[in-house]
Amino acid sequence: MTLGKKAQFDYIWTDKKRTIFGLPISFTRYFITEKKIICRKGLFNIVEDEINIYKITDKKMTLPFFQRLFKCGTITIFSKDTDTREKDLVSIKNPYDVSKLIDKQLDSERDKYGIRGRDMMGEFDDQDTGSGN
Repeated sequence: MTLGKKAQFDYIWTDKKRTIFGLPISFTRYFITEKKIICRKGLFNIVEDEINIYKITDKKMTLPFFQRLFKCGTITIFSKDTDTREKDLVSIKNPYDVSKLIDKQLDSERDKYGIRGRDMMGEFDDQDTGSGN
């Protein structure tokens, strides 16, 4: 990859965080690839965060009134990722369709790696396990 060029993804969905009136005037962009959910924030200093789809444990959809007026909503993703346990896809267009897409990719990735829901359960590493301390 050459510096100065935008990173190219083979994404299956992308959108920007929507602002007033549902317009995509934001420097936050979301991507879904076959394997990852990527959040890129910034204009000059870019911060990019990734979550492997197979590490997702749950998701929640929030549909505030003003977002619903413009067919937008927020999806919160909960994962077993070490640095990002929770990620919000804020004010995205067609949240129901995106939620279904995430479910489809989640099933596909878990089937590929032979992971079931029970494999993702358990306590987080930074919590006290009650092992006599």
